[in-house]
Amino acid sequence: MTRLLGKVGTMIVMMGALLLAACSQSPETAAKPRTEFNIGWSIYAGWMPWPYAQQAGIVKKWADKYGIKINFVQVNDYVESVNQYTAGKFDGVTVTNMDALTIPAAGGKDTTAIIVGDYSNGNDGVLLKGANSLSAIKGRQVYLVELSVSHYLLTRGLEKAGLKSTDVKTINTSDADIVAAFGAADVNAAVAWNPQLSVMKGGAGVAQVFSSADIPGEILDLMVVDTATLKANPNLGKALVGIWYETVALVQRDDAEGKAARAAMAKLSGATPEMFDSQLATTFLYADPKAALAATTSPNLVATMTAVRDFSFSKGLFKGASSADAVGIAFPGGKVLGDPGRVTLRFDDAFMKLAADGKL
Repeated sequence: MTRLLGKVGTMIVMMGALLLAACSQSPETAAKPRTEFNIGWSIYAGWMPWPYAQQAGIVKKWADKYGIKINFVQVNDYVESVNQYTAGKFDGVTVTNMDALTIPAAGGKDTTAIIVGDYSNGNDGVLLKGANSLSAIKGRQVYLVELSVSHYLLTRGLEKAGLKSTDVKTINTSDADIVAAFGAADVNAAVAWNPQLSVMKGGAGVAQVFSSADIPGEILDLMVVDTATLKANPNLGKALVGIWYETVALVQRDDAEGKAARAAMAKLSGATPEMFDSQLATTFLYADPKAALAATTSPNLVATMTAVRDFSFSKGLFKGASSADAVGIAFPGGKVLGDPGRVTLRFDDAFMKLAADGKL
């Protein structure tokens, strides 16, 4: 799982520039009907159905149905994939709810989440050496990717343990370095995501004391698309939703075809089939569009995004904003969190509803 908010300095500069340039733009700005689209993705268990679908011909099947072409482009650095989407290189990208808010949306790029694909149900965890209770983290240095979902998870864990963020000192560590860093004798606390998390948990005297399974539904993994592009090209949304639900249905199957599909996804992610299945076990996939629809229209999503945006604002990720309301978030049914005049993140259930109703 490569889901982070690294390269913060570059990102914040980009955010400020985009915010100034885009606040007055409407979703219709500069959007035209097109027939070819590029979608960025990075390695994470919950996103591997996308490259597999391309490999297996499922992408072409649905794209052909709607008379378009969709290119899925791998980016090895997750934050770079989101930055490239924000800069306009991609029409859509795989991204967490937090990063969709703090990178493109906070930067002024009007973005629509058309698929709530899964939530981390143990793929992210807090690890301690020599202790098996989160309360023992007090006073420790905690290695993690700062300003990421790991940082959010730590904050939520501290809240539940009755501790404050000032009770620990965070040490910014890249996802590429976190395993080695935690292996050092003098490092005794870290927060990580899979596949690094599973490696780190195997160390002597290591205990997982808090995980995303303790806050189910809060770390969401999405497919988002540029709002103006989607408005001008609704067939892109239809095709993406069709691809997703056909492929995740295959992932859920326990027959030979399902096992072969998961093995292919494992290979694409650089994991063994056993490792990949282990990561899927801590990923709650919304394989049923009706379940995804229910999650997207639930008041719980508003509560989750309230917690996420408040955390993001508290960490200075809404550059120049005077309150957490500076970035508007729209939900199905007309509910808006924050400034309704500055909505740049939208949860749209229309395409998932088409799938749920069998109307694709």
